[in-house]
Amino acid sequence: MPNSTPIPKLIRAHVWISGRVQGVGYRYATVDTASQLGLTGWVRNLPDSRVEAVFEGAREVVEDMVRWCHSGPPAAVVQNVVVEYEEPEGLRGFDVRR
Repeated sequence: MPNSTPIPKLIRAHVWISGRVQGVGYRYATVDTASQLGLTGWVRNLPDSRVEAVFEGAREVVEDMVRWCHSGPPAAVVQNVVVEYEEPEGLRGFDVRR
């Protein structure tokens, strides 16, 4: 009987990152990191100087990405990360939104 690997459950994390996270390459580092991990979603700067992002993928990978958000790229100074889990929408690709 062939081994059947269970299909990982897809989850969606909606994340808000605050601190010194704009003007430090945070969005582009997020795109690179999420793309390398095979996640889909988007990231954008908010007018209140936070960064907002959505990650969809397998639970373990999304949780790795959320952990990455707590440090971000080298120039970032992250003060807080708020995460809400939502129903995945089946997003394609990962991009920067305006």
